[in-house]
Amino acid sequence: MRIGMALGYAGGFKETVAELVDHEKAGLDIVFVPEAYTFDAVSQMGYIAAVTERVRIASGILPIYSRTPALLAMTAAGMDYVSEGRFVLGLGTSGPQVIEGFHGVPYTAPVGRTREVIEICRKVWRRERLEYEGRHYTLPLPEGAGTGLGKPLKLINHPVRDRIPVVVAAIGPKNVALAAELAEGWQPIFYLPERAGAVWDGPLAEGRARRDPELGPLDVIAQAPLAIGDDVAGLREFVRPVLALYIGGMGARGRNFYNDLARRYGYEREAERIQDLYLAGKKDEAAAQVPAELLEKTCLIGPEGFVRDRIQALRESGVTTLNVTPLADTPGERVKLIERVRALAS
Repeated sequence: MRIGMALGYAGGFKETVAELVDHEKAGLDIVFVPEAYTFDAVSQMGYIAAVTERVRIASGILPIYSRTPALLAMTAAGMDYVSEGRFVLGLGTSGPQVIEGFHGVPYTAPVGRTREVIEICRKVWRRERLEYEGRHYTLPLPEGAGTGLGKPLKLINHPVRDRIPVVVAAIGPKNVALAAELAEGWQPIFYLPERAGAVWDGPLAEGRARRDPELGPLDVIAQAPLAIGDDVAGLREFVRPVLALYIGGMGARGRNFYNDLARRYGYEREAERIQDLYLAGKKDEAAAQVPAELLEKTCLIGPEGFVRDRIQALRESGVTTLNVTPLADTPGERVKLIERVRALAS
C-alpha cells in the first residue's frame, strides 16, 4: 500500500513544502496538491517539483471546468517535464458552488465532459494532431463557431511520457464507473471500507468490464486523518466540523453530492438533520449530529492496534494508496507519523 499526503489549502506553503522534503525521506510516495478557490495548484506543484527528488506529485484535484482540455493536457505534460516523470493528473468536477460561483461557468454534463477531457489529454500526450468531435468539445471549432481559421495542431514538445497517469475524484455511480473504465486511479472522499462495497461495487464492476488492460489495475486512493497513540482519540473531534461542512453545506438541498454519499452509506436521517441545521446557520449543532461510527471509521486516529486494523480493513476493501493527513503539533512528530504508517502499511 502506497502512502500519500494532501497539502492544506492555505497558509505557510513554503514551510509545508520544507516539511514535505522530510516526509519524502520518511517514505512518502505521493503528495496531492488541492485546488478549490485558493492559490492555483499548478504553481505550487512546480515549486514542489523543484525541491523534491522522488515523491510523485498529483493535482488533487484540477477541476475540469476551469481549464480547456488542451490546457489541462499541456499543464500535465509541463508538470511531468519539470518533475522528470513524477506527475499524476488528478481531475474532478468539483461542484456547482465552486464552478458556477467562483469561475462563472455552467456546471453541466460532468460525466460526459470528464470522459472527453481524458480522451483529449491522451491525444495531446501522444502528439496526435488534435482533431476531436465530442458532444461537449469539438476541435478545431466547427465552421460557423469562430473565425474559421482554426486548424488541427499537435503539441510542439515531446512529453516525457505519452501516457501520464490520470486519477479521477468521484463518488457518484456514473462518474465512479467512468473512473474504473478510463483512469489509472480513483479517489473517493470519506471512504468507509465496511460500506464502500455496497455503495460502489456495482459501478466499479461496470467500469472495469470496459477497462483497457493496458491501464493496469485501478489505483484506489482513500483519504484519512492520522494520529497514533493511546490518548489521541479526541483529535477526531477536529474532523467532525469538516464532515458537517461537506454533508451539510457543500451544495444546495438536492445538489449536495456528499450528503447523497452519507445517505448511501445508510445515514439518511443523520444526513438530513445535518443539512437542515447547517443550512440554518447552526454549524456547531450540525457537527454534533455527525454519526460517531462515520467519524471513527473514516479516521486513522487511535492506538496503534486500532490504526493497524483500520489499514487492514482498507486494504481488504481494495484500497491501494492511503492518503493521510498527519495530526501532530510539530514537524518532527508529523514526520514520525509518516514513518509509522509506512511501517504499518507494509
